[in-house]
Amino acid sequence: MGQAMKIAIVDDEVDMRESIGQWLALAGYDAQTYASARDALKHIDANYPGIVITDLKMPEIDGMQFLKKLLAQDSSLPVIMITGHGDVPMAVEAMRLGAFDFLEKPFDPQRLSALAKKASASRRMTLNNRQLRRELSDTAQLSKKLIGKSKPMNKLREDILDFGLSDGPVLISGETGTGKTLVAHALHAVGNRAGKACILMSCSAFDEASLARRLFGPILPEDDFLPAVELARGGSLILEDFHVLGAVAQSQLLNFLNKQGDPADVKIIAISNLQAVGQSLRDCLRKDLFYRFDALQMTLPPLRQRGDDILLMFNQFCCDFADEYGSEIRGLKPQEAAQILQAPWPGNVRQLINVAEQAVLQWRSGEGNISALLLDENEDASSVVTTEGKPLKEYVEAFEKMLIDNTMRRHRGSVSKVMEELSLPRRTLNEKMAKYKLQRSSYL
Repeated sequence: MGQAMKIAIVDDEVDMRESIGQWLALAGYDAQTYASARDALKHIDANYPGIVITDLKMPEIDGMQFLKKLLAQDSSLPVIMITGHGDVPMAVEAMRLGAFDFLEKPFDPQRLSALAKKASASRRMTLNNRQLRRELSDTAQLSKKLIGKSKPMNKLREDILDFGLSDGPVLISGETGTGKTLVAHALHAVGNRAGKACILMSCSAFDEASLARRLFGPILPEDDFLPAVELARGGSLILEDFHVLGAVAQSQLLNFLNKQGDPADVKIIAISNLQAVGQSLRDCLRKDLFYRFDALQMTLPPLRQRGDDILLMFNQFCCDFADEYGSEIRGLKPQEAAQILQAPWPGNVRQLINVAEQAVLQWRSGEGNISALLLDENEDASSVVTTEGKPLKEYVEAFEKMLIDNTMRRHRGSVSKVMEELSLPRRTLNEKMAKYKLQRSSYL
């Protein structure tokens, strides 16, 4: 269960703000009440983890002034205005300035709860996107998320940086577990929409009629959501399982794309894993819609095609889990490293992460059997390796690189200790570190 969303309730009338606070507290929110906008501004900054409900007419700083101050420090903060009957024109002006919505006194508490729910969902998504943007907004952080130095991964990072700057719709395909959703978020984070909304919608989570309404509307009175294209206005809309779009939704999406201006109101990023089962998206979509996505396509490489990256990633995931669980990393044996490189990895990166976590947990308890972790319940040892053999030299170099990397991590960059443990002279160690692009400064 996540932390309760904060709601700042600002009203100079004590009975009004206390009653609203009590109602929303019962609804599960962390309600915070303030008698004036001046008091509230002391506690609300650009990263305020919540929303604001404020009266329009207040002494000193009125609701309109308060709204402008709030939006000046965070234009994405949802602010709900409470108005009297004669103040509706002013509330409409507040909406034009950026208020989330308004309520006219006397109002139905259920209506207040519904608005708070929508505003909170919008705020939670904004904060999540900001965190993701901080992680992916530069090339260095992108490299940490998309680990690897192989040609397929270098090309993938280049494509992300190029396609992220385009307003056109992008299609991401690849096998299950290759990181398609992460790449979709990266496309948003590195582009000029980074500060805007990034909405994720699973097309397989709804029936055809419900999906079309959730994407484009219309919204019925009992609905507690806004259309995804509205939530994503100015930002990006990620459509997972894009291939299941029905005829109605396809028609509406094509119409939406055709009506977009320049720049586009919403960047559409579609995700499909049909490639994994040998099907084509061309067979699932109407031709005119398919061709809209045909120009910008990205196919994520499966793990088995990433060469030495597999050991590099496994090592990094083990380090991350060792930090999380407070345990030491046990070095891999040459046979284990070879098995990791040769395994078919049908679950791709997702499976590699699971194996790394299980390995760390085993090492923590003094056990460890990588071979067993690589086997499914119905597999035997002979099925672990792929049919695609690699030269022995590649296995040796990958293992050597991982061994030096692990030892440098464990000794925090102490060259003398690494030399002693690996029985290597300084010149040989320096040559190997240069060969594998390992820098001592990164371990200090």
